[in-house]
Amino acid sequence: MTSEKTQSRMPNWVDVYVGGQVRIRRRQLGFSQEKLGDTIGITFQQVQKYEKGKNRIGASRLRDIAQCLNVPISFFFPRCEEDSSSLDRLAKPVGATPQLGVTAEAIELVQLFSEITDPDLRKTIVSLVRVLSEHHKA
Repeated sequence: MTSEKTQSRMPNWVDVYVGGQVRIRRRQLGFSQEKLGDTIGITFQQVQKYEKGKNRIGASRLRDIAQCLNVPISFFFPRCEEDSSSLDRLAKPVGATPQLGVTAEAIELVQLFSEITDPDLRKTIVSLVRVLSEHHKA
């Protein structure tokens, strides 16, 4: 069981999620952490902390990031109904840190996949990735 002191040091899942969304969009645009930081007036180390959810992003800073990354602020939040139970369903158990798994390869894969218009080819690719993933687990 985690102590109250240890628990308070763990990033909140919302901060991790929002930071992950910053990372996704920054990488989509090909921005380095340094470029994003320079544009909004912070260090790349601070960008790293935001992206990992170690530091919370304040409202005005999030607005600056959204403008720099050319997205609405809503981009950074889960797509849920307005009631809190929807957000609670996304929450991880206390002490768990969501693994976003966002890599440069994952972003490239999604970008390239979105360019494929043939539905049969898309299904084939998904099946292939599923088989490879299952094989990798074994």
